[in-house]
Amino acid sequence: MLILFVSVGLFLAINALSLVIAGCRIWPRIGPKPQTLQRPPVSVVVPLCGIEEFSQETLDSAFRLDWPDYEIIFCVADAKDPVIPLIGEVRQRHPTIPATILVGDDLISANPKLNNCVKGWNAASHGWVVLADSNVLMPTDYLVRLMAAWQPTTGLVCSTPLGSRPSGFWAEVECAFLNAHQARWQYAVEALGFGFAQGKSMLWRKSMLDAHGGIKALASEIAEDAAATKLVRSLGLKVHLVASPFEQPLGTRSFREIWARQCRWARLRRVTFPHFFFPEILAGLVPPLLLSVLGAVVAGHSVLAMAGFVVSFAYLPELVLVYRKNWYISRWSLLAMITRDALLPIIWVRSWLAGSAHWRGNRMLIGSHESRLETSALVSTT
Repeated sequence: MLILFVSVGLFLAINALSLVIAGCRIWPRIGPKPQTLQRPPVSVVVPLCGIEEFSQETLDSAFRLDWPDYEIIFCVADAKDPVIPLIGEVRQRHPTIPATILVGDDLISANPKLNNCVKGWNAASHGWVVLADSNVLMPTDYLVRLMAAWQPTTGLVCSTPLGSRPSGFWAEVECAFLNAHQARWQYAVEALGFGFAQGKSMLWRKSMLDAHGGIKALASEIAEDAAATKLVRSLGLKVHLVASPFEQPLGTRSFREIWARQCRWARLRRVTFPHFFFPEILAGLVPPLLLSVLGAVVAGHSVLAMAGFVVSFAYLPELVLVYRKNWYISRWSLLAMITRDALLPIIWVRSWLAGSAHWRGNRMLIGSHESRLETSALVSTT
């Protein structure tokens, strides 16, 4: 019985420690602008596929960056993609910012996003290159934050996505996944010296990556961020995160979309970092809650009281973190966090069973020994 309660205490202590570390590491969303003495020219490469709910706003944000010299390279795989005219409209409103639209696909991997980025990387004219997902809402200090995070030991600077503006309960659940769970753990492990790349925003020194295979080196894994992590570590360098993550406005989400996305990400983590993925079954509320209920039954204590204690100790600090960092929070946030944690072990199990995933009209086979792109079709999706 004692070992049950000790295990519960250990789970809750690790959870609280991760929140404290992340809380110390992450700046508030609305906070002071970081300082950077260097402002070299930067190429921003943005791969796109279809029109998303906030496409016009995210495209427009790329033209409003507080940086003296940068270019934007939009990459589209299909010439018939409806996002191309939208890019043209936004570009006309900002004629002073150099911007290019490149169309075509380079099939170097099973990763359709990476394939779409190749032409942009090759066309980049500056020594620093940012690979930025199309659904990232770039603040005016976007490049300032990225560059300020670069240190002498840095091989790559990234940012996790920070969910905002959800519409509907399942979008609230997506916020719970992205913010106080994924971002929190990623910042916590980065602070301990084990940074993992995140493909949403990646700042590269172009000469460094070109000297080690160029962008094609990121095709060594099905996920470009996993390949980037392994490459940077092999060079004795580190992945660092920005002081404050960048927003990804969510809008409407369905359960099916959340389920598919989280299962795809989980399977990618399982295939690319199996040793780190295995302990993920212990994440969330389910393990300590089950152990506490079992301990209460064995000891003859109140099950409801014990469960209430565990739930309070797990979620109150998480809600405090979200509030203190000015992240999105609502009356649905607690229920969304509980729903997220109920799904985590199911997603973990599912990741060992599913062999393929769908992403924006592409069907990808994701395997431990082989990964390949099976089909490709243009779709408009969020």
